Amino acid sequence: MAVQTVEQVWPARTGKTWLRAVAWALLGLVLLALSAASSLPVPERVADEKAFLGAQPCGSRAAGGAAGWDCMRTIRGTAASAERARSGKATVFRVQLQAPVPAPAGRPMHLDAHGELSVLIKPGDEVEVTTWRNVQVAVSHDGVSETLPGLPDEKAAMLAGLTLAGVWPAILAFIAAFGSARRARRSATGRSFTPRVPFGAAKCVGVVAAPLAAGFFAGRIWDAWTAVAMTVAIWALIALPATIAALRWDRDRPRTPPSATAQLEAAHSGAN
Repeated sequence: MAVQTVEQVWPARTGKTWLRAVAWALLGLVLLALSAASSLPVPERVADEKAFLGAQPCGSRAAGGAAGWDCMRTIRGTAASAERARSGKATVFRVQLQAPVPAPAGRPMHLDAHGELSVLIKPGDEVEVTTWRNVQVAVSHDGVSETLPGLPDEKAAMLAGLTLAGVWPAILAFIAAFGSARRARRSATGRSFTPRVPFGAAKCVGVVAAPLAAGFFAGRIWDAWTAVAMTVAIWALIALPATIAALRWDRDRPRTPPSATAQLEAAHSGAN
């Protein structure tokens, strides 16, 4: 009975390794599906970005017949309120125009709490709002203008960045699945195999944090598509070598399954 139990040890471990390989593969597929989902709107956002960057002021000859939609429209209104307020975790300078004003100028506008307009605009002041389609583009008062966040030329690059962020861990998950399957095959045939690499917190720095840090700093230094391209370049030059170094760091020497004699001795010791 003891010999039979020991003979079942390695098949059991092989089964667990196969389950681990399947789990890694499923995780990779989920991450890849999420990345694909975030990439689907990119072509539409790119088209919006091109239309936004090429938009002309409404009423100009270049605007053509797209007045009120694909052109830059200026809406004048009176500030009903202008005060600092909380928007999530951030503090903004919120300006609300008196009704009635055409959409989208009727929505509250969140300006920089420390910008020039936060000092200049008071309730009752006349404010100019530049809009494109249904987007608030900029706010100006007394010759001072401030561009609002969340413009169409930012969304395509953001979605592309999310796609890259999902593809990277998906690749790592597939690599882990391949390694687990390789260990299971070698263990089943009694061949030597390299032990599973411990994936502790320290190795997360090289495997996960390095690419995310590359994307964060690229977004801070460069704009839009340049940041996306530079993120890929930084990943290739820094994050990929860092990942390989992290995975190879502190590897144990290859080991082999115990021989039949060792299994019998272990079984005999366990029986006693």
